[in-house]
Amino acid sequence: MTVREAIETTGRSALQELRRMLGVLRSETDPRGARAPAPDADSVEQLVQSIRDVGVPVDLRWEGDRATPVPDSVRLTGYRILQEALTNVVKHAGRAKVTVTICLQPDHASLEVVDDGRGYASSASRTGSGHGLIGMRERVAVFSGTLTAGPLPGGGFRVLAMLPFDPPAKAIGR
Repeated sequence: MTVREAIETTGRSALQELRRMLGVLRSETDPRGARAPAPDADSVEQLVQSIRDVGVPVDLRWEGDRATPVPDSVRLTGYRILQEALTNVVKHAGRAKVTVTICLQPDHASLEVVDDGRGYASSASRTGSGHGLIGMRERVAVFSGTLTAGPLPGGGFRVLAMLPFDPPAKAIGR
């Protein structure tokens, strides 16, 4: 490895770690940032219940092995994506039912939020900064994961995020 390659590798690794830390620290709703414990299954249940409490029916489904060890940074990121997706349902979907599916695999977690509402494109209430989906994409990018979000044929909206537990080798210059 040349000196230049070593510098590039080290720089990429440092940048990736910085992005992860910023993703953990960045929180619009929790000023405590990384000092708070990473959300767990109970936190997810409480979040879902809070959405139910405002009148939105939510079906929460867990798939895979719930005992899978999930890195704190992935748990926090997944929770924040879920929080934003459910907030978007409340703001934009109208009278909708929601299905949340969280799948834990040995090397990644996925999160899917699907509603049968009117969706963002036809929402009469387009208030807000419009940064929710951008923020989700930024959070997923830190992990070299994937995010698809958009309206469904016939109505409704779907958010699907996949978060690997370890970044791919090329993402950190290995």
